[in-house]
Order: sequence, then C-alpha cells, then structure tokens
Amino acid sequence: MIYPPHGISLLKRTIDVKPIDRRKFIGASVLAGSTALAAAESVDSSTSNNGTAHPPEVTRILAKYIVSGELAAVPPGVRKEAARTLLNWVGCAIGGSGNSAVDIAISTLSPFFGPRQASLLGRKERTDILHASLINGIASHVLDYDDTHLRTIIHPAGPVVSAILALSEYQPVSGSDFLNAMILGIEAECRIGNSVCPAHYDVGWHITGTAGVFGAAAASGKLLGLSEGQMVWALSLAATQPVGLREMFGTMTKSFHPGRAAQNGLTAALLAAKNYTSSDQGIEAKSGWANVLSTKRDYSEITSKLGQTYEVSLNTYKPFACGIVIHPIIDGCIQLRNSNNLAPSDIDRVELKIHPLVLELTGKKTPQTGLEGKFSVYHAAAVAIIEGAAGEKQFSDRAVRDLAVITLRDRVSATIDPSIKEDQVRIAIQLTNGKRLEKFIEHAVGSVTNPMSDKDLETKFVGQADGILPSAQVRRLMDLCWNIEALPRAAAVAEAASV
Repeated sequence: MIYPPHGISLLKRTIDVKPIDRRKFIGASVLAGSTALAAAESVDSSTSNNGTAHPPEVTRILAKYIVSGELAAVPPGVRKEAARTLLNWVGCAIGGSGNSAVDIAISTLSPFFGPRQASLLGRKERTDILHASLINGIASHVLDYDDTHLRTIIHPAGPVVSAILALSEYQPVSGSDFLNAMILGIEAECRIGNSVCPAHYDVGWHITGTAGVFGAAAASGKLLGLSEGQMVWALSLAATQPVGLREMFGTMTKSFHPGRAAQNGLTAALLAAKNYTSSDQGIEAKSGWANVLSTKRDYSEITSKLGQTYEVSLNTYKPFACGIVIHPIIDGCIQLRNSNNLAPSDIDRVELKIHPLVLELTGKKTPQTGLEGKFSVYHAAAVAIIEGAAGEKQFSDRAVRDLAVITLRDRVSATIDPSIKEDQVRIAIQLTNGKRLEKFIEHAVGSVTNPMSDKDLETKFVGQADGILPSAQVRRLMDLCWNIEALPRAAAVAEAASV
C-alpha cells in the first residue's frame, strides 16, 4: 500500500467525519459509564500539539477504554464492517501464502520455530504464536491487496488479526471476544495514526508498522485480560518497538512491517501480562512515541469521542493488488478499455493528469519485478488496458516483463495537475485513427464512496484462495468469517484456512 504524505484529502481530517450511507450507524452508541470518555472530552488539543510540559494522559486514557470496552456497546453495523475486514484479511493472507517472500521467511526462520501452536494460513506448517503472527502478517500484505483506512492509509487488519488469530489458537477465545478485541485494536492503531498524520509519514515512517504495533498490543492485551495498569505497559512496550521505513517500498521488506508489528505487539502484551514494567506515558511523554516519531501531533484525535465513533467503520478494501493512489488510474483505464473494446495496437499514447503524490510514490518507469510494478503508474495503466484487470497476476514478474505491456507502458505519460486530488485522475487515450477517448475518475471502485460489496469481497476471496484450498473449504471458511461473532472458538477460522 502507498501512503500520502501531504494534505490528505481522501477523507476529512477529523474522526467526527460525516458518514456515507453505508455507515450511518457511526456514533450510534456510547460506552456506558466510561470514565475514559469523560477524561477524553477534557483534552486541550492546542496544548498537546506542541509537546509542552503537561500533555493529557493519553496512554492511560486509551488503556482504560480498551480494558473496559465491551462488544455489546458496539453498533451492529460496526460489527458487520469488522467481519468484512476479517474476511478480506483472511483471503489476502491465503493469497499471499505462497509468495517467495513468505517462502524465504519460513525457510530462514524455521530452525528457530518453537512449539506448533498456531497455523500459517494457506500452508501446512504450524509454528509458535510469535512466528505465526510474523509470517501471517507478511503473507497478508505482500500482495498489497489488504484493507486500507484511507485517512491514515494504515492497513488495519495486518498487525491486529495476525497477532490475535495466533493467540486464539494458543488459548480459548470465543468469536465474540475475538471480534471485540479486533475492533478495539483497530481503534487504537488508527486513532494513534490520526494523531500524527500526515507529519509522521512525511519524515519517512511506514505507518502500518509504526502504529500497527499498538493495535496488536491492544487487541492481544484485551484477550489476555490485562488490567488497566498492565495495558498501559503493553501500549508503552509497543511504543518502543516502531518498525517500518518508506524506503523499503517495492521490496519484500514492506510486507515485513505489518508482520513484525503483529509480533512486536503480541510480545508487548505477553510481557505486560507478567508485569513487565514500562513507562506510564509511552505515547505522550516528551521522549515518547508521538514526540520522537512525528513533528506534529494532536492527542485529541486519540481520546475524543471514544466509544462513539469507530475507525473500522471507515475501512476500505482493494479491488486491485497495488497501492491506493494507482486505483483511479486502473479503474479508468479498464472502463475505457471495456467500453471501447480497445486493443494495444489501437493506441498511440495514454495521457494521465494526476496528483503530485502519484508520481512521488509510483514514478518507476521501468519496473523489473512484480513488487516494483506496484509502484509504477505507467505499468498499472498499461496492464489495465491490455489485460482488463489488476490482480496478483497483473503485478507479477511475468507481467512487468511482458513485451506488449512494456511497449504500451512506454507510450504512457503522467503529468502533474494541481487541481487533481489524490484519489482522482483524468485520462486521455489518443488512438491511432485520430480519435481521442477521455475519462475522469472522481472516486475509484473500492473507495469509501464507491465500496466493494459483500459479493465483491467473496469473489476476491475465492480468487485468492483458488488453487490453494478446495472450493468447499473456501465456502466454509468465508461463512466462518461472516459469522465470527457467533463462533464458540475463533481458532476455527485459522484451522479452516490451513492446508
């Protein structure tokens, strides 16, 4: 996934965002008797922004909320979106399970695996829960096909679900407790991400790893039954383990970030459960996470309206296996291709008017590997026109080296237009017969305003599991994800996802 460092306009930069139709339920309930909420509403964000002497007790406020959070207080629509998030993550982890990055990680680390406590999704191997969280986290992100919280561009499920699904195989966890922990973990990581976005990204951090560790620690700590004090320590232990640099985009190391965040967060919770002490202000202290890792911060983004708004409600899912900023280009190119029955030989050139961010992050003109192709707007446009798709196969080593794709790719130009937003594109295709085709994409398929349906998610899941799991097993696994809240054992999901 790709992250916008400047002037995020994908969503309003406030958690109290006016919801679209499918999320009218946001803000429908308040946690009864939550002292955390009362404390949160009293935060002076103007004081917290400049890191002065007396910031609010953000770490403790968040810990109190996580420890007291109950699923019964969460609106049904939020729980449904969490189930969609789980379904999408499981499919992505299975789809990426055979990637060479996963193979290398397993072959390298297997001599050091511990007891066979947890499953590796889409594979036959089992390992200890810490390594399982790492490997499944890598697998779920390696195709860049996972969920995206658009405001921060965090991939929420990778760190959180990788950690707690492994933990659920180690100790008894009901489906309802799993779902509650998952929602709370996503809330923690995304709110912390909101508080430093976009300045944190500007200095070079990959926010899925750096904020995701908090989600993994919070969710794991919830399932471990941590006290408020122990949860404070878990969050502070997470704060001291940030992982992820933007420099690694286009390499296997990018997928290492959510995997290590899951492993680090789970480690933090396990240590805190045994009273391994840490700072009481790991997030907000002068030398804490927010001040060290970001030039700007707003702690009210973490504490305000806890229990009223839910960040998982703003989650989105990718129809294309690459970064979000390329999605409008792919969407528009596929539409023009299909509506005009285009062949590569018909095309003289393809002209893209894009936001500066697109070139900053996806300006690779001659990608040599599939991973590099995910960071090439030129490859994305060409392969979308030629193959009419942009899944795993279109961002493979084979695709970036295909002569027809290369030939068309060389006829794609991308020009910055300040009037174009990060999630938009203006496309013009000049045909060899002199005709000119044009398309403006305002909101690509898969965005908050143009979301994937449940059926779309299932189709994506089936495609990723094809050739890995039998079709009957795939259907059963999807049903388990949809009905996670009612499962006596959350571990059934991991078991059904194994070969």
